[in-house]
Amino acid sequence: MKVLLVNKFFFMKGGAETVYFQERDMLLSEGVEIVEFSMKHEKNIDSKYADFFVDNVDYYQEQTIKNKIDTAVNFIHNSQACKKFKALLEQEKPDLVHFHNIYHQLTPSIIKVAKQFGCKTVLTAHDTKIACPSYTMYRNGHTCEACVHGSVWNATKYRCQEGSLMKSVLLSVEALYQQASKNYQQLDAIVSPSRFLGRFIQEKLPNNRVDVIVNGIDENVSLEGTTDKGYFLYLGRLSQEKGVPTLAKAHQLMTKKSGLKIVGDGPVFNQLKESYPTADLLGFKSGNELLTLIKEAKAIIVPSECYENCSMSVIEAMSYGKPVIGSKIGGIPEQIRDGIDGYLFEAGNATALAEKLDSLIENPETTNEMGKNSRARFLSKYTLTKHKTDLLNLYQALLKG
Repeated sequence: MKVLLVNKFFFMKGGAETVYFQERDMLLSEGVEIVEFSMKHEKNIDSKYADFFVDNVDYYQEQTIKNKIDTAVNFIHNSQACKKFKALLEQEKPDLVHFHNIYHQLTPSIIKVAKQFGCKTVLTAHDTKIACPSYTMYRNGHTCEACVHGSVWNATKYRCQEGSLMKSVLLSVEALYQQASKNYQQLDAIVSPSRFLGRFIQEKLPNNRVDVIVNGIDENVSLEGTTDKGYFLYLGRLSQEKGVPTLAKAHQLMTKKSGLKIVGDGPVFNQLKESYPTADLLGFKSGNELLTLIKEAKAIIVPSECYENCSMSVIEAMSYGKPVIGSKIGGIPEQIRDGIDGYLFEAGNATALAEKLDSLIENPETTNEMGKNSRARFLSKYTLTKHKTDLLNLYQALLKG
């Protein structure tokens, strides 16, 4: 079997890339022949297919008026990407093409190129882009489903892209182009990491096949050094929609004494530093330092106020046998069984979260039991082995069909 993997970034940038490279290594270990297509970037890891990669597209750099027009066109349909992608298909002749994060830089137009070439086509939806032109389904401090149930011109109406009218118009036009060109309809299957996201995708694309395959993590992690040093841990982007200010406020409302360590960076860092001095802001961490923080935490907190898909933070916590307190929103309730692996609370409700934090302090035996349940749930549902089996089964079903 020869599979062409497509992702606009060919270096570790975010959650989509974590899954992309995990699957790449996983497929190679199974003897699958891998071909790669991406965008040129100085941070890219080596690839023997780099000559086919598309020129780097940076939508944040200063541009002339002509360049802005060219960029806007490529944002909707990247003709260079289609040309180079076709050349790669002709050279390598893959059996199946698996698309990951392709929006805006590579554009979904390359899906139709693969289908016309005769390949089976799969796309993993790492976010809500298919349902929401601005990716997030979040605006003005709350979740938003306006473009799911109504016109994509809502993205322009509410100026969803950085409050800019022109940028928001471009998002709406791009979404309309995808509807008209029916690029997504050329997919043989869409992989949704959660049932929650799958329902939105099915509403926008009622005739498409949508398979739920949850994310996974290598189950062969070392549990050595895992203990409970009494602090709660958050790791991720420091932003309003991720619920970090709510977590910091909940920590202040606790009646029991406990530490709170916050790992990451983002737009609310200074707000947290000024308003919540009891929170320990550690900045960005990685490698063994981050691993130690996870292993020694009492529990991991995932307080998101936007729609999460299949949170890798939840899975990572479970892999080390840590209870998780997560907000009751998006795909998080599919991962955490309330009162068994951890607790769920109403998103944005600092008082409710504080009560859950206090409960874990007050009941160490329950906390310990939840940790064991969390690890068991990980082993039964979120291992990389299970992810690999489910993905390869999908590939085989499509190739046989």
